[in-house]
Amino acid sequence: MALFGTDGVRGLANRDLTAELALELAVAAAHILGEAGAFAGHRPKAVVGYDSRRSGEFLESAVVAGLASAGVDVIKVGILPTPAIAFLVKEFSADLGVMISASHNPMPDNGIKFFDREGGKLPDAVEAAIEARIGEDWVRPIGADVGKVESNSDALDLYGKFLLSTINHNLNSLKVIVDCANGASSFIAPKVYEMAGAKVTAIHAAPNGININDNCGSTHLGDLINQVKVNGADIGIGHDGDADRCLLVNAKGEVIDGDFILAILAKHLNQKTIVSTVMANLGFQKAMEQLGVEVITTAVGDRYVLEAMIAGNHLIGGEQSGHVIFRQHASTGDGLLTALQIMNAMVANNCSLEKLTEIMNRYPQILVNVKVTSKEKYEGNQNIKKAIQAGEIELAGNGRILVRPSGTENLIRVMVEAAEESLATSIANQISAVVAAELS
Repeated sequence: MALFGTDGVRGLANRDLTAELALELAVAAAHILGEAGAFAGHRPKAVVGYDSRRSGEFLESAVVAGLASAGVDVIKVGILPTPAIAFLVKEFSADLGVMISASHNPMPDNGIKFFDREGGKLPDAVEAAIEARIGEDWVRPIGADVGKVESNSDALDLYGKFLLSTINHNLNSLKVIVDCANGASSFIAPKVYEMAGAKVTAIHAAPNGININDNCGSTHLGDLINQVKVNGADIGIGHDGDADRCLLVNAKGEVIDGDFILAILAKHLNQKTIVSTVMANLGFQKAMEQLGVEVITTAVGDRYVLEAMIAGNHLIGGEQSGHVIFRQHASTGDGLLTALQIMNAMVANNCSLEKLTEIMNRYPQILVNVKVTSKEKYEGNQNIKKAIQAGEIELAGNGRILVRPSGTENLIRVMVEAAEESLATSIANQISAVVAAELS
């Protein structure tokens, strides 16, 4: 089974993702990148950060030890959002970035993401080469050739200043509630939004190493919705544990997902093309057609979105989950940057978030995550294929079905869109039952 998924290596910390594996991954990454010429002509340097999980502390130590033992100098930046690591790699002229995080996953999980010197995630072929080199025999540097390790206390402020530089309006007319998921954004999101001028109330912003993503953040929006309505806020911002995404809540308590965010920004920034994934809602596709915006569709995963953006020189892309990439500013999804851009659009257009979202009507979309014992047995399963075909017949062309294995968890995701929510729910449940019977 491959170690790397759609977003790095991820698993149960200290069981699947051990200190030994983290160290070996770091060593292998140093060797593969070095052989590819990434370190040619200079002493290699890496930036390492982590989110607020307790396991991040020992995994950071293991990654740092692996890199330094392979001759790479390491800058430790502590707890920061994933997009901050991508930014700091370029800011510090480093050759490699490592983020220790399992994003929106529960606290017991953790993960390791690698970034190249441009702040982009490593290509599949490079990740495969790293995986193949784990545990190899190698000649270890000694003396002055081993890497040095230092901590940088300016990283958080540098990232904050960068974020603020991306907007051109004062946000002092906005009342904001931000749910930090007890994650990495706790230390910067409230501060940055306040510095941008907004009146900010932060919730779930007291990480203790255990409570990250625990019934809070972008995957559990109930508290945020309630606080927005109780406090009469203009916008609610829900981050995940490593803040590479955000979902929004309007003043009525309605959830605004990545499709709405992309639609708003496509219009506000006068884009001719925009990149999204196969998960994008049919309503998004129709809204873009009406605006004359071409939609480039990719597989799920912000790395694939970015690849398409670079290939076609497109400036904005993202996912329904709230990963949004602003290529003129960043090389990966950034929840704080996304929230600032939406608030900037609200002020620039002198209108509410509800008004901005009128650009798009969302088709009812039902997503069921089916826990399975093996994702590998999904491909070629004829009974599941027949269930999907039966659902498509029932939709009669007015909707769609997407069934796919998760890239990060032992799940099969069943998504159905239809003009009527009851029909989408019925078909999704029928297919999910077959998936569960076949693979659980």
